Amino acid sequence: MLLAIDWSVAGIKTLQFIMSFSILVVLHELGHFIPARWFKCRVEKFYLFFNPWFSLWKTTKGETEYGLGWIPFGGYVKIAGMIDESMDKDQLKLPPKPDEFRAKKAWQRLIIMIGGVVVNVILAIVIFIGIMWVWGEEYLPAKNLKYGIVADSLGKKIGLKDGDYILKVGDTDLKNAFKTAGQIIVNEAKTITISREGQESQIALPDSLIRQLNKSKGEDFVGIRFPFVISDFNKEGNAEKAGLKKGDRIVGIDSVSTLYYNEVRAVVKTDVNKTVNVKVIRNNTDTVSVSVLINKDGKLGAYPEADLSKLGFVLETKKYTFIEAVPAGFKMCWSTLGHYLTGIKQLFTGQAKASESLGSVISIGGLFPGVWDWQAFWQLTAIFSIVLAFMNILPIPALDGGHALFTIVEMVSGRKPSDKFMEYAQMVGMILLLGLMSYALGLDFLRLFK
Repeated sequence: MLLAIDWSVAGIKTLQFIMSFSILVVLHELGHFIPARWFKCRVEKFYLFFNPWFSLWKTTKGETEYGLGWIPFGGYVKIAGMIDESMDKDQLKLPPKPDEFRAKKAWQRLIIMIGGVVVNVILAIVIFIGIMWVWGEEYLPAKNLKYGIVADSLGKKIGLKDGDYILKVGDTDLKNAFKTAGQIIVNEAKTITISREGQESQIALPDSLIRQLNKSKGEDFVGIRFPFVISDFNKEGNAEKAGLKKGDRIVGIDSVSTLYYNEVRAVVKTDVNKTVNVKVIRNNTDTVSVSVLINKDGKLGAYPEADLSKLGFVLETKKYTFIEAVPAGFKMCWSTLGHYLTGIKQLFTGQAKASESLGSVISIGGLFPGVWDWQAFWQLTAIFSIVLAFMNILPIPALDGGHALFTIVEMVSGRKPSDKFMEYAQMVGMILLLGLMSYALGLDFLRLFK
């Protein structure tokens, strides 16, 4: 299994994940740190990542120790007089000091508690505004597919065919062909409207489809059909040595017509260690036949052109001025939160399973592209910022939302929970969170070894 991993790709994904995660954690903790200092609380530690037993780096400025831990699962700000993940109970044995968290007024403690969540929401909005302003929205309208879709196994099971055009998901026009599966999941669509050989028809979607799409992350449904125009070669294959050239368009293998990439892939994987006759169109005019030995992995040894615009597809881009990008960024932020809440709801309605959808840092890191792409990096960072804000505001002990809930109860009732109650609540919350993290990590290891 380890030999099958492309370590250069894994390294790029890991680097992007660490950079994104570090930005989110540092800014989240700043959201606690700044109001804590504003209300004159003593902040003892500010750490990126956790540091049991030792730190990779640390320095002390004023009353605060700043450091870098060695367990990349988060970070923390240790505020004097507060029961947190450090479970430092020694301070609680003494009367509260004026610079301790527990000595501050309830509304001040509440602001300190929700500061991290507020910063995460603001960060997501700022990033989304920046994305709209710098890159805009690029999409591939269904009408511009040119060759239609490729229906994978799940798509064919519901009645789709290669070459179909998906026009609508439910009653909503399909604006972006790249997001067909995502639109079905989010809209919980019951039908799709297609065009086949010039005739429109509607396909009823089975109730089980959303569950299956959630399980496969939409990867086993539909793709974009495009010709196999060679852009580069794999040195472990034989295509270049046999005489194929960049820019060649593969149109046949032996007696089989293969006008599209998916057709080439389907044929060559059945011809392991065989020499096949590859027919190509060269320079858009000449038809050339080349004998190529398919390698032991069922690969030709050539990469297809991945830039759809070079293949004649017309992608559309909606550009925004900065003024226009502001409301568009807000809209994208709330839309992302809505999609996430839909996913949570589907866990309870049976349209998704925790064992199939839940993942740890391994799954999260795998979402980043295998090449450095700043637009994808910032988009994923903004999405994770929203997710982090939502998860932290949940009213679970040990999370910001749990502390905020106890503080709100105190403000309403006029009675402050005892330090002993807060200690036990923190312990229960930590056990729940560690259990969930272990479960998610275990699921990811199972997926890797499968």
